[in-house]
Order: sequence, then C-alpha cells, then structure tokens
Amino acid sequence: MPKSFPGYASMGDVMPDDTQTTTKTVFEQCFDIVVGEEGGFDNNPADPGNWTGGKVNVGHLNGTKYGISAAAYPDLYIQALTLENAKDIYHKSYWAVNLCDTMPPSIAMLVFDAAVNNGNRRAIWWLQGAVGAFQDGEIGPKTIAALNRKGAQAVAIEFMAQRTNFMASLPTWPTFGLGWARRLAALPYHSLNITKGTT
Repeated sequence: MPKSFPGYASMGDVMPDDTQTTTKTVFEQCFDIVVGEEGGFDNNPADPGNWTGGKVNVGHLNGTKYGISAAAYPDLYIQALTLENAKDIYHKSYWAVNLCDTMPPSIAMLVFDAAVNNGNRRAIWWLQGAVGAFQDGEIGPKTIAALNRKGAQAVAIEFMAQRTNFMASLPTWPTFGLGWARRLAALPYHSLNITKGTT
C-alpha cells in the first residue's frame, strides 16, 4: 500500500509542528486569524450585529469593524476604530476574561473565535459541553481541569460540532450561512498552526 497519494495531504502536512517557532504570542497569532476573518468596516442592514439594538431596524446602524459590532458596543464610534483599538478590546473582553492563556493553543483559538463571534457565555458553554464539565457559561478552574484531562482533538471536534449546530439554527443562516460555514470549516486548520510563541 502506498504511503501517500498524489494530490492529498499527508499527516505531516496537517498535524502541528512542535518545532515551529514564532516571535508572536499565542494571542497575537489568534488575533491575526480572527481579525482576518472579521474584516474591515461593514454596515449591512440585514446583519443584526450592525445595529446598536442588536436587531435589524432597532437602534442605529453603526456597523461592525474588525469584528467589533454596534450590538456589542453601542456607545462606540465603530467606523473610527483602529486595529490597535480592536486588539486591546479583543484581549481584554474575549481573551483574558476567558483564561485563554491557560488553554492549549489550538483550543484557545477555537474558544477565542467563538467568543468574538458568538459571545463569551456561549463559547464557554460549548467548551464545558465538549470537556464534560458543568455548563454554566462561566470559565473557572474546574473547566480548565476538565479540559486538561481530555485530548485536544476530541475537544475541538465536539466544540466545533456544537458551535456549527447553533450557527445553522440561526434565522440569518440562509443569508450569511455560506460565509459562516467557510469560517467554521477553516478554523480547525488555522488552530493547528498556532504555536506557543513567546510569552
């Protein structure tokens, strides 16, 4: 039996390389990926996140920039947001608060992206479901301990299954679903490229 097939990736192509190094922290690597998915300024009126009231035609259409939405930050002047502003918000509101530095980098990537896109509580709820911890949507030592007892691959699969199931149930899925599906499909591959980096 041949060891590989032309045109198909080998296991070495898709498994993380522990010898890989970077000058960027895990957070910086994850931020680059997430902000790349979120993109620049958008004020599509069909997206509830672009409205300060969190629903279409509720509040003001202030838009979303670098993933920072009017729904989450109704008092922020979204259009004037800089990349450094966004980075500070991401670290404080989605990374540090979820104890992502205490997680394996690949899982931190998945939790961080979900927190930005779907909210902290849902992200931690899915993590707790994936590791078999009590689901209260609050990160703490018991959830981290349960994560450390499980293999990262099994956690990632269950986490992404729960998140995908939720996303596909949203009423806006017919409008935005294909783009969201591409993002969800790409995430596990992105997470494999996250290295421990610098501290």
